[in-house]
Parts: sequence; C-alpha cells; structure tokens
Amino acid sequence: MQRQAERIAAWGPNVYIKIPITNTRGQSSLPLVKTLSRKGVKLNVTAILTLEQVAGTVEALDPKTPAVISIFAGRIADTGIDPMPIMRAAVAMAARRPLAEVLWASTREVLNVHQARECGCQIITATSDILKKLDLAGKDLAELSLETVAMFDTDAKAAGYSL
Repeated sequence: MQRQAERIAAWGPNVYIKIPITNTRGQSSLPLVKTLSRKGVKLNVTAILTLEQVAGTVEALDPKTPAVISIFAGRIADTGIDPMPIMRAAVAMAARRPLAEVLWASTREVLNVHQARECGCQIITATSDILKKLDLAGKDLAELSLETVAMFDTDAKAAGYSL
C-alpha cells in the first residue's frame, strides 16, 4: 500500500490517498498512516467504525498534513447503534488535528445530512437519491401526505388493477 500510495500521491497536490483502517487480515493500517502522513501524503483514512479507530487515526496523523477521517456512520446505524454520540466524539477528537476533516460516510437518509451538520462533520457523502430528497426539508407533512395518497392512486391506475 505504501508504494502505491506514494505513486498516486505524486499525481497532484489535490490528491488524497484512501487507506482503510485495517487490511483484509484485520491488521491495523495506522503504522502506514503515520509514515505516509509524516511524509506529507494527504490521506483519507476510511472504513472507520469505532472511537478507538478514530483516536488511533488522530494520533497517527501529522498535524501539518491535511487528512480526511471517514467514519461509516450509516453502517454504525445499520447495527442498531445511534451514530450521533460516536460522530460528536470523533469531531471533538479530530479537532486536535486542525487540518483533519471528519467525513460522515454511508449516508442512508436525508436525516443523516442534518445530523452530520449538527455534529460538526466537515464532509458528507450522499447518493443522488438523497440529494434529491433535500428539497423536502421543511415541507408541510399534511401536504406530503396528500401527495403520497395521490401517488398511490396514480400507481394503482397505471397498474390497471381493480377490484
């Protein structure tokens, strides 16, 4: 990974190298993160799900090198755990590295966009489906209910099914 990372980093000053928090054998990538960060390689440390991983990443990052700490909040939520306390703590930990930004990854719903902003994440990844739904923010729920019923009616008519 180090050889590949250094080679890709040479492509330009705006390139961030994505390094998973562990390799496929479960071995920590933090020694590599530390080495690359000390060399000035901009990193996106990814697939993070625990505060221990966040703390290790923050420690490994060079304070003079920009980085992204990608926490898979959506995957955390998929396990039934509220990601908000983890994300708030991660943002607080990352503040020790002013050039590090926290990324809310694995966005599952529009609410996550608002949650990411609320807890101070600087970056969020979102699919185009999520982005389209941002227009619903603040919409009157009674109006949305009526539109939903009308959609059901349209779908039923289009299916040509009747009783």
